[in-house]
Amino acid sequence: MSSADVILVINMCVAGLLAAAFMTIAVHGVGRAAARWLAFGYVLGIVYCVIEFSIPAFANARPPVVAAFAVFLAATIAFNGGLARKYDVTPPWVPMLLFLVFATVAVYFVQDLPRQSLVRMMAYQLPYAAMQFVGLAIVWSSRQRRGWLDTILMAVLAASAVQFASKPFIAGALGGWGANPQSYLQSSYALVSQSLGTVFALALALLILAVLVRDVLAEATSRSETDMLSQLLNRGGFERHAKLALRDATRQGVPVALVIADLDHFKGINDSFGHASGDRVIEIFAAFLHDAAADHHVAGRIGGEEFAIILPGTNLAAARLFAEGTRSAFGALPIEGLPADHRCSASFGVAELHAGEYFSDLLRRADDALYLAKGSGRNCVRVSTGLTVVRQPATKAGHTDWSKSV
Repeated sequence: MSSADVILVINMCVAGLLAAAFMTIAVHGVGRAAARWLAFGYVLGIVYCVIEFSIPAFANARPPVVAAFAVFLAATIAFNGGLARKYDVTPPWVPMLLFLVFATVAVYFVQDLPRQSLVRMMAYQLPYAAMQFVGLAIVWSSRQRRGWLDTILMAVLAASAVQFASKPFIAGALGGWGANPQSYLQSSYALVSQSLGTVFALALALLILAVLVRDVLAEATSRSETDMLSQLLNRGGFERHAKLALRDATRQGVPVALVIADLDHFKGINDSFGHASGDRVIEIFAAFLHDAAADHHVAGRIGGEEFAIILPGTNLAAARLFAEGTRSAFGALPIEGLPADHRCSASFGVAELHAGEYFSDLLRRADDALYLAKGSGRNCVRVSTGLTVVRQPATKAGHTDWSKSV
């Protein structure tokens, strides 16, 4: 058995282990559709290795050679399908399958060219390189936010494409790829080619596994930080994300405000109409906050009927308008499960981060403003300005009250 034979056996074993790993994820983990396609791709890799081993047994090597090419190219297409599923991109199935047919037909006919013809060798390797570039384009075109793992994956896909495109020249430098297909595995080129295949197959698989594991951990973190009823962040999740938002806003030199809201007379709703109606009120108010929030805002349910939202890039006046708009819209909405003429309301406290303050300081001042709003008859907005809490225009009375309270 030649060295290339040994590497091919290793490739087959590696492909089997990777197929099993992705199949396990497909059954139990996040990104199941992606993992299924990736597992299928590595199963095709095993089939490719088996066909390569069988070529010396054929007097006419054209059928197994063309079959091996088609199976390996199909494996790269399945891999791209997995990437597309992972990165939420529509898989370009029709172009890839048409390319598979065209490339396979081309490889069938180039068998009539001289064995060491550059055109013949290019017909084998360039389709593989093209599919690696397609995979890179899939990751690049994803709307998901790319991290450093995704960037490395794109770099490795590009490097893999380059190594496929360079293989005809490597073969020429090493004296060709065997006098005939049956002697391919005895050539020095086969050892180099199969070794490169092992390196890139492992690198790509490990990167994809790392990306999938990252997603599993992100989902677990998201679940642990999400309030199931409101689908907003729970208190722990809100505080963690709020502190990160404050840190980023401080670095960028932009204002950041905090709005705290408390549903008015919530206990009375539960007592009078039942907990199911109370839950519905929480869901509707949470939906209001979610829909009103921009992508960079951080909203959470920080207590039974208490909510908060961090507004990076928003000053005190704009945050007050945000709170007023939410209060007004929510107060006019009929709630399913409550009498048709019954309306719910909420009280709001608003504060803007000052230089040198921590999140706890901002939270305390917004909470003080909320306390004042509840003490002022509820269904209103109060604003904290440093050591003072400013009364905004009263909503129930028909006049404006700008008095201050320390």
